[in-house]
Amino acid sequence: MSQQPHSDHHADAHTSHDAGHDDPGGYHATVKGYVQGFLLSVILTAIPFWLVMAKVLPTPGITAAVILLLAAVQIVVHMVYFLHMGPKVEGGWSLLALIFTGAVLAIMLSGSIWVMYHLNTNMMPVGTAAHRMQEAP
Repeated sequence: MSQQPHSDHHADAHTSHDAGHDDPGGYHATVKGYVQGFLLSVILTAIPFWLVMAKVLPTPGITAAVILLLAAVQIVVHMVYFLHMGPKVEGGWSLLALIFTGAVLAIMLSGSIWVMYHLNTNMMPVGTAAHRMQEAP
């Protein structure tokens, strides 16, 4: 009865386990990447706070537009630095799923707004219809 030494079997299992971590297309998180993402997130949070508190921009509409733009940038920062989404991760499938989700969300939101707008403009108010019937000869 031949037995392999325990250390040889463990070394073979460890080598095959580490082979999956050498994926050249995968993302490997680093402390530097997390710190960069955190600093960018703090900056992208502090700027809108400063814009609102100091009333830097002339109108609230412009301030809101800038805040929405910075929010979109912060979403991208979170996806890249913390969720590790990119074109090379998982063969690009996670990025493709995100793009598809964004497209479906844009279609649903714009369609809902369009339907609500047209329902509002095309519906006759109840008070006006009753008033017109009373004035009819």
